[in-house]
Amino acid sequence: MGTDGRDTISRREKKKFHAGGVSCNCTDSLMLIHVSQQRDEVSVVSLPRDSLARIPAHRDPGTGEQFPAHPAKINAAFAEGGPALTVRTVEAMTNVRVDHYLQIDFRRFMDSVNTVEGVDVCTSRRLSDSATKLDLRPGRHRLGGGQALQYVRSRHVDASADLGRIQRQHRFLISVMHRLATGGILADPGRAIDLARTVLGATKVDQGFTPKELVSLSTALSRLSPSRAEFTTVPIAGFNPVIEGLGETLKWDKAAAKKMFATLNKDRTLTPRNSTVKPSDPPRIGVETVVRGNTLACF
Repeated sequence: MGTDGRDTISRREKKKFHAGGVSCNCTDSLMLIHVSQQRDEVSVVSLPRDSLARIPAHRDPGTGEQFPAHPAKINAAFAEGGPALTVRTVEAMTNVRVDHYLQIDFRRFMDSVNTVEGVDVCTSRRLSDSATKLDLRPGRHRLGGGQALQYVRSRHVDASADLGRIQRQHRFLISVMHRLATGGILADPGRAIDLARTVLGATKVDQGFTPKELVSLSTALSRLSPSRAEFTTVPIAGFNPVIEGLGETLKWDKAAAKKMFATLNKDRTLTPRNSTVKPSDPPRIGVETVVRGNTLACF
């Protein structure tokens, strides 16, 4: 869960990295990550924040007020009931049980990137965003925490909006895996624990991980070759009719999504290991693409 929480970054950082504005206390990004039982494959499925969801009946954690089940954008689950309600919403929509979650806000994201001394990204075209002020020329770039935040938040690079942002987030995760595998961070117990504590943050809410467990999982994943990691977005069928109070929402392709999540529940991969499919750039609604990590290096 990548939230838009920004209360803990400084005024200077907000200005420098164009991360100001008012937080909606919701999830800017949601990814369902399946690690195979043997820890030799990982599948990442992004759930666009504007997906139409049915929020389960719940009690407001602050006031105790009871709310019935109702339609909303999927990112509203966090605003209404925090991470627990988000997990329940995702489980209901995917029929996949969620064992653990990570909740990462702006501060935690920036600090984590800085802890690994930056992450490399590569682009074959100029990336310029009017809102975040990201401006990357073609080529390879080492991004520190603030600039990396601009990169993963940008959704005004082209007409692909959130789908394009998701694609860049996938590329960023591949680069993170490469950084962990080659940067020596996880080989140093002290640095590894520091990174895990930074990612987990100071929250007292149990996310399902201890720092040592997160290091163990990260170490296993860092040993995977890029071809053992696959990335996709839940199949999208287009837009729903406008719902009063919600505006435009994305409609999942129910049959294709059901098949995708059933495959994950069977502990199977979504694509062959030797798949060389490349994503469209920019991505298009209704075009379902599953790519392997080794195909996303630089385009």
